[in-house]
Amino acid sequence: MKYGSRVNRNQSIILSLLVVILMLTGSESLFAAPLNETGEKDSSVVANGTNTNTYSIVALGDSITAGYEPGMTETSVPYGYVERLAEQGLFHGRTEATNLGILGLTSTGMKNYISAIQAGKSITADQIQAGTPDPRINTFASEINLAKSAIENADLITITIGGNDLLSLLPEVALLTQEELSVKVTDILAVYASNMNAIIAGITELNPQAQIVLGDQYLPLPSIAVGTTIYPVLQQAIKTCTATVDKVVEEYKSQGKQISAAHIAEAFAGKEIAYTHFYPETDVHPNQSGYAQIAKVMASNVWGSYLDTAGKRGEVPISVVVSGKELLTPYQPVLKNNQTFVALKDITDAIGAESKWDSKTSTVTITYGKQTVSIPVLPEGTKVNSNSATKAPSAFLNKVGKESKTYVPLALLVQGLGLDVKYSKGMKTVFVNQ
Repeated sequence: MKYGSRVNRNQSIILSLLVVILMLTGSESLFAAPLNETGEKDSSVVANGTNTNTYSIVALGDSITAGYEPGMTETSVPYGYVERLAEQGLFHGRTEATNLGILGLTSTGMKNYISAIQAGKSITADQIQAGTPDPRINTFASEINLAKSAIENADLITITIGGNDLLSLLPEVALLTQEELSVKVTDILAVYASNMNAIIAGITELNPQAQIVLGDQYLPLPSIAVGTTIYPVLQQAIKTCTATVDKVVEEYKSQGKQISAAHIAEAFAGKEIAYTHFYPETDVHPNQSGYAQIAKVMASNVWGSYLDTAGKRGEVPISVVVSGKELLTPYQPVLKNNQTFVALKDITDAIGAESKWDSKTSTVTITYGKQTVSIPVLPEGTKVNSNSATKAPSAFLNKVGKESKTYVPLALLVQGLGLDVKYSKGMKTVFVNQ
């Protein structure tokens, strides 16, 4: 199918403005330090990484990996695809995530970054990529050894990179013939493919056992912005990019590497306005729906599914997932003084613990393996393994219908028993893992 060889100058101006917008959006984002995004207690799905059984995710890439959205400031906590992927990991066990997404990064910049990580030596920001708009770039450059350790110990490494490579096309795409555009795309993707080979070779040298998921690039511009003539041309360029990703992945698969391609572009095709901030902000980064779509594609590559909960669907105020199974009970969790309380029998049955009630002291004692925690019904404090602990919320009797059930503070209980508890604000779900 052939398209018109030229389009009017107005479309070229629109495209040039979009390039300017893309370049400026990253400069206003002041995320937290890249390797310390654990957030406040009970407010993040990122784990501490202190348990040897923890599933570790490392995300590499550009602003899509970083979870950028317009209007973010230095106090913003991203909720992008990486955070959602960490949530999905919590359905399968203890999970931590390290986000190494750098705003404005190109595949060449990532190649430089991975080379420095391999060498284990701190470098300058410009040695990663000159002019990168990420205000954290000096931290990335100086914390090379932390990044190296994260990659070496990762179970899963995700990569989304290449969008900034393709940006160089936009100022002139409306002035090119289809043949000229094809040549430009071929040249850009040849450099991209070479960089990706170097990047994956470096990662697999650092960690031969990790599973790698390489995402392709979605077209960020809707048809309404570029016109019905240019849109299919750009879509074809995106398909060529996807084919390049597939080729790189197949090459490393043939070498026995655990690697797969995440086809993000397919999910975004024709839905750019629904999945980006193009309207009304005229910004092409994913919105929350877009980041959810990316996470779904990524999670399907890793676990074959993308799960949610009743809390996420708005059916209950909060959900509790224990060892991958949501507690479905008539005795719903209760939020009280910013604490999550659950029916004692529900949680002990879910983890296989035993409980005993002492009527003399009005205390319930829960035993799980060698761990014991005692929780009073009256607010007299808590004992963990017979040692006095700091003042903490007590259990209480909660009437449900005609029954009275003992409700216990979930975080206090599971931490006292040596379990892992994480609260995801975005999913309105508490995850408990052994």
